[in-house]
Amino acid sequence: MNQPAAVPGGRPGTSLWRSWQLQRRVIFALLMREVLTRFGRHNIGFLWMFAEPMMFTLGITALWTISGARHGSDLPITVFALSGYSSVLLWRNMPARAISSIQPNLALMYHRNVKLLDIFIARLLLEAAGATMSFSMLSLIFIYIGWVEPPEDVLKVFIAWVLLAWFGMALAIFLGALSEQSELVEKFWHPTAYLLFPLSGAGFLLEIIPPAPRELLLYLPMLNCVEYLRDGYFGSQFTAYYDVPYIVVCNSALTLIGLAKLRQVSRTVIPK
Repeated sequence: MNQPAAVPGGRPGTSLWRSWQLQRRVIFALLMREVLTRFGRHNIGFLWMFAEPMMFTLGITALWTISGARHGSDLPITVFALSGYSSVLLWRNMPARAISSIQPNLALMYHRNVKLLDIFIARLLLEAAGATMSFSMLSLIFIYIGWVEPPEDVLKVFIAWVLLAWFGMALAIFLGALSEQSELVEKFWHPTAYLLFPLSGAGFLLEIIPPAPRELLLYLPMLNCVEYLRDGYFGSQFTAYYDVPYIVVCNSALTLIGLAKLRQVSRTVIPK
């Protein structure tokens, strides 16, 4: 009876551990390359990674405050804008960074350890890190100066943020792979993102929406995530509507579809 081949070194799992170490080094190298390519070494350099989203969120907050805009509740406009627009930056910017990102990086494919998924992961991790640091720093600053109360449930906020980042990454991988097959993806994504923006929950709470349209809006995974995030931040002050199992199912399905499409595309990519 044939025996299974021995793992080099006689230690089970050694090969898997070495593969993980190699993969980690590849992604880290691609991440550093992306930082230098995108932000350079001049001025504040990589600090722009979270300074850009911070400026956007602060600008929106200032405009809402100055104009006296209402969002259908008595919640402070600062925490409302912080939770809403930081969330938008997290899921909306990831597909924009992944779409049409394969062709400019084809030269990297000459390295046998670099895969298309590694390129996507490096870009998406950078985007997620920038949005996360921006959200965290603004939250701490606003809490310190008394503009925002600390979150009621930090764990809910964390889980909601992770689920939203997962959704953004899954969507980005799918659209990034699809854009290699059709240039129309890039043309359609920008107007689609703008159309989804007002439906994402950034500027309203679901409790002010009538039941019938509310049920339709809850089919949007990012809206569920935003409601979940706000429930963790100030859930005792409003009624949140979300479905965590639905978010997980949607994210899982989108991840599988995206990886399948990326695998299909990787077979046709020719390094330049």
